[in-house]
Amino acid sequence: MPRQKENHNAPVVASPTATLKALHDVAEAGIDPLGMAAPLGHAQIAWMTHPLELAELGARFSGDLMAFTWHAWNRALGLPGEDPILPHADDTRFSDPVWKDSATWDIVKEWYLLLTRNVQDALYDTPALSGKERRRAAFWWRKWLNAMAPTNFLLTNPVAMAKAAETNGESLVRGMHNFLEDLRAGTVRMTRPEDFTVGKNLATTPGAVVFRNRLLEVIHYAPTTPQVHAMPIVIVTPWINKFYILDLNPKKSLVKYLRDQGFSVFITSWKNPTPEMRDVTFEDYIIEGVGEAIEAARGLTGVKQVHAVGYCIGGTALSTWMAWANRKYGEPEKVPVAHWTLLTTLVDFHKPGDIEVFIDEGSVRWLTQAMQSKGFLDGKEMASAFRLLRSNSLIWQYVVHGYLYGEAPPPFDVLYWNMDTTRMPFAMHEWYLRELYLHNNLIKGDALTVGGQPIDLGRIRQPLYAVSAEDDHIAPWRQCFRICN
Repeated sequence: MPRQKENHNAPVVASPTATLKALHDVAEAGIDPLGMAAPLGHAQIAWMTHPLELAELGARFSGDLMAFTWHAWNRALGLPGEDPILPHADDTRFSDPVWKDSATWDIVKEWYLLLTRNVQDALYDTPALSGKERRRAAFWWRKWLNAMAPTNFLLTNPVAMAKAAETNGESLVRGMHNFLEDLRAGTVRMTRPEDFTVGKNLATTPGAVVFRNRLLEVIHYAPTTPQVHAMPIVIVTPWINKFYILDLNPKKSLVKYLRDQGFSVFITSWKNPTPEMRDVTFEDYIIEGVGEAIEAARGLTGVKQVHAVGYCIGGTALSTWMAWANRKYGEPEKVPVAHWTLLTTLVDFHKPGDIEVFIDEGSVRWLTQAMQSKGFLDGKEMASAFRLLRSNSLIWQYVVHGYLYGEAPPPFDVLYWNMDTTRMPFAMHEWYLRELYLHNNLIKGDALTVGGQPIDLGRIRQPLYAVSAEDDHIAPWRQCFRICN
């Protein structure tokens, strides 16, 4: 029997995996640089190509819908019953008793929670998607669902309507005033800038600038006790925020506490970069920043070694410098730091927390192009990204209380510091995102070279005290302790 001739012109049917990849590549090319739509499209196609799992999902939703319907009828008839779905413990949107006591508003709340919970569960359970892509899809849907919460709109927020009635509409007038103020400020304010002034009711501990170069100033705080510890403390602060987070007021000041314990304290205050600093590198921050700050403290006090503290990205920089110094000086006793402390610091970026939704090749490429034109990343852009990670508590809470309730933002020193942003030089930040977040090279021995020395965190021999924060969504506490391994 003659062999059938192959038809090279026959149409090729793409596999679901190939279709997903093609969609992702198109989106990355510029349509969706932050990866908002692509993961959702991938999830939709994944469910369409897995009918068995989709049927099981529909069955679960039907069960939840039946429970909701039964609950709604009970409430409508005045019968007692427990809510089938409860808000998460940290969700304060429905904390007012009206959302429980009123049958109407309880049904509205339960319908919203039913919808959001099922959509989130579906995205987290999507078949044939990686864990990261599931989390990204769930993250962006969660942002939309948070925005559409009934509490965010006047006619579906019973508390806002009650306030408007009680004040004869005055709360809505104040809310419009708050909205216009935020419009002028270009952000949803979490506190009023006029409530705080650095040097008056913030950062009031007396200190003196003892060193300055193109990247930073070093501020010295002298001890207040008759007897003084011989070894000074050098604190490396993050350059993505201002230094005074550690000196907010006398009751919330690590700097004041250390002075009163007899320590001589040196703290970094980083320069807010200008376009002319676009070519400043991460290496410059390590050598000219961390290294020079430590040398300034040693020179002023006349000691051979200091105790160093690194906070947030300042801790990442200090960790890099410690690896550099141990390689350069060889023997631990020759390293200018005797022992050190890290506060909420990442050195292993494999699981960097919620911020991973912004980190992939496409988003880094897009951000790089955006920074190139200005020479820096504006701190407001980074602050907006961080607020988006916790949109309910850091955005919508202030929208509801400010615009619907007509309340002025409360005076809150930590939130003022959070809004007091700084810029980041293009070269430094692009390298930081790519080498640390994207490729996770800091945790890999000798994968990076800084100041002519291969960086290996495993070579650090000085005693370390590491502190993490349980609810930190930017530096997850388990990941912070990777430096101890």
